[in-house]
Amino acid sequence: MNRPTARVLALLEILQAGGTRTVADLADRLGVDERTVRRYVGHLIDLDVPVRSVRGRYGGYRLAPGYRMPPLMLTDEEALAVLLGLVAGRRAGLVTTSVAAAESAAAKVRRVLPEALGRRLDALLATADFTAPARPMAIPETGVLLMLAEAARDRRPVAIGYTAWKGRRSERTVHPYGVVAHSGRWYVTGADSASGEVRTFRLDRIETASVLPGSFDVPEGFDPAARVLAGLAGVPYLHEVSLRVQGTVEQVRHRLPPGLATVRELPARPARDAPAASGEDAAAASGEGEGTAWVRVELRAERLEWVPSVLAWLDLPFVIERPDALRDQVRALARRLATCADAVADATEGAEPRAE
Repeated sequence: MNRPTARVLALLEILQAGGTRTVADLADRLGVDERTVRRYVGHLIDLDVPVRSVRGRYGGYRLAPGYRMPPLMLTDEEALAVLLGLVAGRRAGLVTTSVAAAESAAAKVRRVLPEALGRRLDALLATADFTAPARPMAIPETGVLLMLAEAARDRRPVAIGYTAWKGRRSERTVHPYGVVAHSGRWYVTGADSASGEVRTFRLDRIETASVLPGSFDVPEGFDPAARVLAGLAGVPYLHEVSLRVQGTVEQVRHRLPPGLATVRELPARPARDAPAASGEDAAAASGEGEGTAWVRVELRAERLEWVPSVLAWLDLPFVIERPDALRDQVRALARRLATCADAVADATEGAEPRAE
């Protein structure tokens, strides 16, 4: 806990002892100046703690009669960390307790939070989608995250100052349809005034945000998580990979990490009267399987080295359309796997395996 936060809570403890405390007395006990005491009092008021100002020669600050501090006091960031940890852990299957226990714990934390903060967190939990957590989260400003969640729930436009990945800064108005946590980052997706299209923005690149008057409608059936994943799959990279894979859209998507690639159906070719001489192997090799389902898979990558292992995991016949450099990568992986498959362990423990 940082020192200002600790001192604000120390001020609350002093006031809970009862009576009116002068500003000079509070400053002395906290080791700060009187101006800082007044700022700390403002923090408590922002947290809905009823601090009353008493005027006069013996004036100062006191708590409203009958007020009792709830058993748990958290800052916005601490409350966000606790609730998101419970909710995201449960949705990702990381919580070893029952669903009821996780929901009960989240409800208990929610009940002791100040009303204003609780409403903002309710908005976030009501609008947020969580997909495939794979790395530590890049944390945006808590205020920005909660503001966008409220705006998405209430359908209010938001003016943002945004810095794109190439460093270009812009001011724009966004109609936030939803917020999504994916693979270590938070995103907001919605209609963008600058492009006139539905766009996805990283929250850690939003420098300023303010809610605007007005309202908007969310397109019927809009899925924020699906939109974010589709947008990430379309981000430009050094290599554009295109393949034909024998199988259904559901089969292929089931074996690909979310957001990695776009998958779409290809029209099935009608069966010919005479089968191909080499049978199914020829169909797989040519990519022209007759009467079978084929899909086109497109993805983008900065490096091609990892793509062959993904194709091996698919365990479905495929044809590389582009780039040609991927063919060499697939052949190299095949040779390495064949070498390992042919290797025989030496009888001596710890010795290097030898090839037959």
